[in-house]
Amino acid sequence: MGSFYITTPIYYVNDVPHIGHAYTTITADAVARWHRLLGDETMFLTGTDEHGLKIQRSAEANGVTPQEQADVTSQRFRETWASLDVTPDQFIRTTEPRHHTATQKLLTQIKDNGYIYKDSYAGHYCVGCEAYYNEDDLVDGNCPTHERPVEWLEEDNYFFALSKMEDALRAWLDTGSVIPEGKRSEALGIIETGLEDVSISRTSIDWGVRVPWDDDHVFYVWYDALINYLTAIGFGSENDELQRWWPESHHIVGKDILRFHCVYWPAMLIAAGMEPPKNVHVHGFLLLGGKKLSKTGLTQIAPADLTEEFGVDGLRYHLLRDVSFGPDSDFSYEGMISRYNTDLANTLGNLLSRVATVVHKKCGGVGTAPNPDSPLAEAAAESYTATAQGWENITPSIALEATWKLIRQTNAYLEQHEPWKMEEGSAEVHQVMGDALEVLRIAAVLTSPGLTSSSQKIWSAIGLDGEVADQRLPAAAGWGGYPAGLDVRKGDPLFPRLKPRE
Repeated sequence: MGSFYITTPIYYVNDVPHIGHAYTTITADAVARWHRLLGDETMFLTGTDEHGLKIQRSAEANGVTPQEQADVTSQRFRETWASLDVTPDQFIRTTEPRHHTATQKLLTQIKDNGYIYKDSYAGHYCVGCEAYYNEDDLVDGNCPTHERPVEWLEEDNYFFALSKMEDALRAWLDTGSVIPEGKRSEALGIIETGLEDVSISRTSIDWGVRVPWDDDHVFYVWYDALINYLTAIGFGSENDELQRWWPESHHIVGKDILRFHCVYWPAMLIAAGMEPPKNVHVHGFLLLGGKKLSKTGLTQIAPADLTEEFGVDGLRYHLLRDVSFGPDSDFSYEGMISRYNTDLANTLGNLLSRVATVVHKKCGGVGTAPNPDSPLAEAAAESYTATAQGWENITPSIALEATWKLIRQTNAYLEQHEPWKMEEGSAEVHQVMGDALEVLRIAAVLTSPGLTSSSQKIWSAIGLDGEVADQRLPAAAGWGGYPAGLDVRKGDPLFPRLKPRE
């Protein structure tokens, strides 16, 4: 047991949540749930990024103030996460006074350490990215991410001396802090091309955190936004809990913000005399028809569009199981149908239905303790080891595959022994069903980070009291935990099979 701090990026309030946001946030939520099962003190943070030129212009276009837009859209994110059983310990907003205080404190530390100075700047600026680009970065004069024209901006700015941080960043990256390895190589590649000092303030807008030593400037939104990870754990306040949480900090981010999280952010922390994050876990894009899912493209998909058909657990499982953490992944309706029917309906749901039916027909509706020498005991131990490693590495697809291997083995075990053909009340049928019930108990625990409601339904259906989320690993995955004499309930299918819509 220990401390575990996991974060998502904070999301811009210029539009509503989409399925790309959901992937990142559900992944962080599931990993946090796993660490709570381990008994770790866990902090899971998400929130909204509410400053910057993009927000100011979006609010103007909508005929509201930036604060009004931030209030409405931030609430939509809260509601979306609640609807997906995402349970952050904190939801941070960058318009909160505590965040202004933390931002001003950290950047003042960097300035006092000699890494911030004032100069003029001119360059190509993408409002969508809230970032400057070199001429060589542009594609036919357009932003490489948003595929839209950039703007030429010139103004006096404060600069962060990023060019001084190359050796320190290489040393941090050499510790393996950026995961997976390919993304660490990308971060090293950015450094190897040579780091230039970067602008960290603006005079052209006033919607942001004010620079405390120069009232004409506000901090550039990215530098404000990154500091939220410290704000949430009390940096700059009387409730400073950095020593408790920061040594075990894990950021989950998309590859489009790798530069900010794997170069700028650790450099800022080092310049302030602080430790960089322990790990930055970088995932690829969700692609629909080969195109990145985004707020601005035609590929926008709201989570509610999918939960109506697949249920919350169906969507959570698909995103965690079918999207490999790291590379880009294709997202399709057909793929969701296939995964839902194969893994949820035919494998897990079928196992629960089979067991409940046979226990009622052959065992009087009462469960039996498992056989200590069951061949499934070794399979369960192997499953737990691989499942635990997958969650530890923040590779949910690997973790869930390891759990489902055990569920498939148990279905095969039932096919082999055919308890439905055994004599009612016999020792043989009780033994086989006791083994299967024990696997369902273990599976309920191991699936609970992803299947937040279905795992509890399994737990209750096999007669167990309390909350599956209150179990503690590794003890809860040990063979032999299912007691005899519990009433097993038959019910509606856990995951009714789905037919593709026309």
